[in-house]
Amino acid sequence: MTMQDTNFAEETLDPSNWDATRALAHRMVDDAIDHLNSVRDRPLWQEMPLSARAGFDGLLPQVPLPLDEVYSEITAHLMPHPMGNIHPRFWMWYMGAGNFTGALADFLAAIDGSNLGGGNMAAGLVDRQVTGWIRDMMGFPEGASGTLVNGGSMANIIGLMAARNAMAGVDLRQEGVDAMPQSLRFYASDQVHSCHYKAMNLLGLGKKSLCKIPSDDAFRMDLGALKTQIRADRDHGIKPACVIATAGTTNTGSIDNLSAIADLCAAEGLWMHIDGCIGALIVLAPEHRHLVTGIERADSLALDLHKGLQAPFDVGCTLVRDRRQHRITFAEDAEYLQKMSRGIAAAEFLHDYSLDTTRGFRALKVWMMLKEQGAQKFGRLIDQGIAQAQYLTGLIALQPLLEQMAPTVVDIVCFRFNPGGIDESALRALNTEIMLRMQETGVAAVSDTTVKGRHCLRVAICNHRTRRTDLDLLVQEVLRIGSELVATSIATTSGSR
Repeated sequence: MTMQDTNFAEETLDPSNWDATRALAHRMVDDAIDHLNSVRDRPLWQEMPLSARAGFDGLLPQVPLPLDEVYSEITAHLMPHPMGNIHPRFWMWYMGAGNFTGALADFLAAIDGSNLGGGNMAAGLVDRQVTGWIRDMMGFPEGASGTLVNGGSMANIIGLMAARNAMAGVDLRQEGVDAMPQSLRFYASDQVHSCHYKAMNLLGLGKKSLCKIPSDDAFRMDLGALKTQIRADRDHGIKPACVIATAGTTNTGSIDNLSAIADLCAAEGLWMHIDGCIGALIVLAPEHRHLVTGIERADSLALDLHKGLQAPFDVGCTLVRDRRQHRITFAEDAEYLQKMSRGIAAAEFLHDYSLDTTRGFRALKVWMMLKEQGAQKFGRLIDQGIAQAQYLTGLIALQPLLEQMAPTVVDIVCFRFNPGGIDESALRALNTEIMLRMQETGVAAVSDTTVKGRHCLRVAICNHRTRRTDLDLLVQEVLRIGSELVATSIATTSGSR
């Protein structure tokens, strides 16, 4: 029996009625514009009622549902309950607020449908152009390579994997880490992001291979302590391999002395990796680019484009000075992925510079945003965020009940409500309750952290929609809620997180 002899009905995922789909898609765009345009008028966040949660408890769909009904579920249950990071008073985590052009680009990227693992196509050229632009922004040489990844953690892992392989002393791709003649040591300040521990585990080195160096009073890596540790490791037969400098720590926004660390790495023969996920793009900011002087000297650099460039999630980038080392760390030959001199495979495979063979078209949103706004606009927005952090710092200084907990270097401010006369445990409970009440009322979102053993609130102003009046409101609410809690003694009994 042949296929022609059957009543086989061929199907497709394309709409059966393109006109109706067009009308619904236009409605979605209109709703999206209204959603962004009115974001300031809505609560930043609100707890989902049980009726909304129930919408996500259904069984696996087996039969079709009209698309307009599917969209109705989204408008009823999804859109009213976001994380809140597009709201102008979201400062809880350092992640960016997105933008409409980037959202349109993600739609167009999905319509284009290209897999950016490799291929001779326009999307691949956009990707190469974007990584070239980022390379130029950072002051890396023309021969340096770059790859777009899903975010800062993976960007750091890519750079550190190149560092490990370059410093191992053996061909790790063939021999594995057991063949290394010496254990490798990586160094970072005690303010380093936790993703670097994940990197050590993924690289087969273990957490012990990452040595935390004490930070100074400004929360920067203590270079004297670093030099002492390097000498001690050599004396004990451990090979110093890489210094991880941080350009913008997560806790306080502090920036290590990048130039001095670059000098040390050059003198000691170490790889210099910079975690620039928070601060790297300060290079675009005319008033503050001096803060990251030396970033162009790194051997590898990780940065987040959904932070400094406010791109929609997700897109990060790794730059590596030595393109050859970058490629030989990741490239593998496969009989089904051979480069041709003509046709679709007549281009370099982009997956040779990262872990994922399948890669989405992340570059398009960055390309469109930079084309539309220009790099100078993003630099001014970064300066704006830092100026707003300095403004908030000034407001805190005027209030006797507020206590600043760390220097304000970039756009992160650490402070707490402190009425005096209560211990650290009670202060933690008090400020935690202030934080949660602001979230639950939808007025503002800040996070908390611990700085030099003391708990505090943390405001990360990575948000192009924030205005100084929002920061005025934040201070007012912290003072109001804190004073009410002290008056009613709720804080002393609250241990909730």
